[in-house]
Amino acid sequence: MPGSIDAILQLPQRKLVVAQSDVYLDGQAKNEIFILMVEESRGSAGGRAAGSGHRRVERIYGFICDGGECTKFFESGDHDKVDQFDVPYSAVAMDIRLSDGMQYVVQGIVDSGLVGSYRSVISNLK
Repeated sequence: MPGSIDAILQLPQRKLVVAQSDVYLDGQAKNEIFILMVEESRGSAGGRAAGSGHRRVERIYGFICDGGECTKFFESGDHDKVDQFDVPYSAVAMDIRLSDGMQYVVQGIVDSGLVGSYRSVISNLK
């Protein structure tokens, strides 16, 4: 399914994952997960200050996971909306488990405060 959280997480495009808690999609634990798809220009060095070029988020997905099911509740590629979300520059390599139990590594962060700020941004967009 192209819009499923598993499919989005496995896209080859660079992404940042921001989650309420550790990401184990094969479990029953409740979680809120945002996926920020990163657009990179030629010459960008991972978005670091020493690199030339730029890095910015081009699309954001929001999922609520509970009881082994993840439902997409937010998606936007509108640059005016996307620019209102803080980008977590402190993201690190993060081990996650996909719905089928497969281990996968993404760049991300577990930060309930940042998830709360994303929720606030979404509620102000409506």
